[in-house]
This record gives sequence, C-alpha cells and structure tokens, in this order.
Amino acid sequence: MQQTPSSLTTPPRIMVGVSTKMYLGYRDSLDWLERLRHEVDTRPALAAGRVVPFVIPSFPVLPAAARLVTGSPLLLGAQNCGWADGAWTGEVAPSMLAELGVRLVEIGHAERRRHFGEDDAMVALKTRAADDAGITPLLCVGETERGEPDAAADYVYRQIESAVDADWSLAGRLAVAYEPVWAIGAAEPADAVYVSDVVRGLRGRLASAGTPELPIIYGGSAKPGLLPTLEGVSGLFLGRFAHDPANFGRVLDEALLLAARSAGSLGQAKE
Repeated sequence: MQQTPSSLTTPPRIMVGVSTKMYLGYRDSLDWLERLRHEVDTRPALAAGRVVPFVIPSFPVLPAAARLVTGSPLLLGAQNCGWADGAWTGEVAPSMLAELGVRLVEIGHAERRRHFGEDDAMVALKTRAADDAGITPLLCVGETERGEPDAAADYVYRQIESAVDADWSLAGRLAVAYEPVWAIGAAEPADAVYVSDVVRGLRGRLASAGTPELPIIYGGSAKPGLLPTLEGVSGLFLGRFAHDPANFGRVLDEALLLAARSAGSLGQAKE
C-alpha cells in the first residue's frame, strides 16, 4: 500500500475496506465474511491490484478470517493493537497479529480516544509498534466539530505529526483514515466538497513536510454513491452500510470504474 516513486507513472491504488466493530457475533461474523468474499470473488478485475479491498473483523474472529480470505485479494486488518509484547494483560501485540496474517491495523479511532482514553502518546507508541511488526498502521484522524476545511486540515495534520513523532519517513508508511468525528454514525456522510477540500489541504501540508504520497481514505457514514463524488481521496472506509455485503460490492464497482478511468487517462497522457 505504500506509494513508491513508480507511483508517478502508475495509477494510485484505491482502498475499500470495512470494520465490523462489535456489531456481529462470532457465527454471524463468519457468515458475513463468506458473503463478503463472494462479492470479491465475483469481481476478477480486483486481481489487477488497482483496487485494494480489506476487512477488519473483531479480534476473536481473526484466525478464522485469515483462513477465509486466503487466496483472495482481501487484506485482513485488526481493530486495535497493543504497543509491545510482554506483561500487558488483555492487550494484543502487533507481532501476534502479524503471525495471524494481519496486514493493517486501526490505530487511534475516535471511539478509542473518547471511551478508552487513548491519548496522542499512546497512539504514537502503537503506530511505531505496528510499523516495527511489518503491519501498516491505518491511522484514524478527524476533527471533533465541523468548521472550515483549512482548520480541519491543520487539525488532522497535527494528529499525524504526533502519531509519527515527527518522523516523516514513518508517515510515508501509513494509510490514513480521515473520519470527522461529527460524521461517525450520522445519517449522512460529510459532504463531498468539504471532504475533498480537507484532504487537498492535508496533502499539501504533508508534501511540505516531505512525506511521500500516501493513501488517505474517507470514513464516517460512508456508503455507496459517495466515492465518485470525492476528489483526491484514496478510497472509503465503510461501517454499518457494509453489513449488507452487497453494498460493499457496489462500492468496489465504483472503485473499479474510477481505477479504470484513471488508468485510461494515464495511458493517454503517455501517448
């Protein structure tokens, strides 16, 4: 998922993922995962790798989920991690997640910050630990109240800066989930112009810091129909709308169409 210099001559990847949080029980999670895999398997164009689907079930489901996604383009993620091995009762070390085949891990979600007291220092420890274990940190950022896009871009930039402890080489190995806290669980997502303006401002600030281009996906009541309206956004992070796997499939179709158009535009530019 990390962008390299070759990304200057190849279309950027679009990420489409979903977290189940704690909405589904164990058996329901496995049934849902089987249906989600069907949505992926019936779209052979995903094998090209221009659209990267990922799924993040709850912790107890991970071993079975790893078996269910084997042989498919679906990347497996985890909803959280600890920051070290050892005497940390109740935590899950990134090294163990890596053994299970986890490829990315959510860090700093608004619910973790609000309800479990995860501060910037803890988020930074987890970000570093995930990276050290070879897992892509999916860093969740977002302002608490709606204001001006420029102020929101400043806010989320500072969240990223804190999470990597100003190590911008580490920032280049992140995937960022921009999730305005005020849009999480809302009836509708943040409007497309606002999201596009925030992400554009954030990319400008990251470029000024020397950070390579990195995936910035939108989450916060994301659903089918939103992705084609966004500019400069690398994909969607879905929640409750993807509890119906058909909706996940619809967003994959939107992403595949955008990826095909991007590849076509790049091909024309080379001619």
